Amino acid sequence: MSTKTRWAILGLGRIAHKFASDLVTLANADLVAVASTDQGRANEFAAHYPRQDGTLPRALGTYEALLDMADEIDVVYIATRHVYHRANTLLCLNGGLAVLCEKPFGMAIGDVNQMLSVAEARQTFLMEALWSRFMPTILQAKAWLDEGAIGNVLTIKADFGFKAEYDPGKRLFNKELGGGSLLDIGIYPLFISYLINGMPVSITAAATLAPTGADEQCGMILTYSNGAMAVLNSTFMANTENLALIYGTEGTIRIHGRFHESTVATLEKPDAEPITKTFDRTTHGYDYEAQHVMDCLSEGFTESPLWSHSDSRNLMTLLDDVRNAAGIVYE
Repeated sequence: MSTKTRWAILGLGRIAHKFASDLVTLANADLVAVASTDQGRANEFAAHYPRQDGTLPRALGTYEALLDMADEIDVVYIATRHVYHRANTLLCLNGGLAVLCEKPFGMAIGDVNQMLSVAEARQTFLMEALWSRFMPTILQAKAWLDEGAIGNVLTIKADFGFKAEYDPGKRLFNKELGGGSLLDIGIYPLFISYLINGMPVSITAAATLAPTGADEQCGMILTYSNGAMAVLNSTFMANTENLALIYGTEGTIRIHGRFHESTVATLEKPDAEPITKTFDRTTHGYDYEAQHVMDCLSEGFTESPLWSHSDSRNLMTLLDDVRNAAGIVYE
């Protein structure tokens, strides 16, 4: 690998723009190529992100073209829609390219198992882009929990919601594009509950379905072997506080809204002044996961020690179990 990690981006939508704008702030990152199924779109995207030597990333009009320059790429960030993650990831892995693939990793556990099996067989780095795992606020909350700052966790409450105009053709409500609140934003409350308490022993869930069959909102209650509970919600029908609250026997951890990308976390204990930690940034926050991937590659890792293959398998299993419990069905 060169002194800089050479990145490519596959799929050039809104999230890809956010990721690219953060990536170019990292001195040890070099965006060498961007790929779309539309050459014009690739040209336009590349023009926004000049490399540090003043040249533009290669603008590719097919995803397969990335394989022709595989010797010039260290890792590919995949930012396509949910339903294409498996095929796009397998294309890159089978071409010998390391992959950071957006969440959710796949549409079901079968997708995830296949992706990870190929990565493991080829000994090629693959990580789900669960960017919240690398946010300083999440790391701080996890550190407080690990040191026992709030005692034993009793209840986790987390929500993620925004009001979206119903349009059956748009991604949020189109099942053929992987639409629905659970896969799109419900993954974040599930992630924080999993990070704290691991796998539950029971799941109860219910959903409100749009006319397309995609879930407009989804409510979840998870119980754990130690008696703890998680009460989680995702919705496209209302603007919610987007908070994560972790209640323990000796205090509370509050990850302020929007918790999945928050810059503020507070430790609250009875008879003590709250301790608030603020982590200001000038980026969207994708630079934290990008830097972690580069650290993993420099160490020769094939999976992340912070968000492992097992973690992705478990999270997808939880998503599948919630879907089954709530009656959310995809073909």
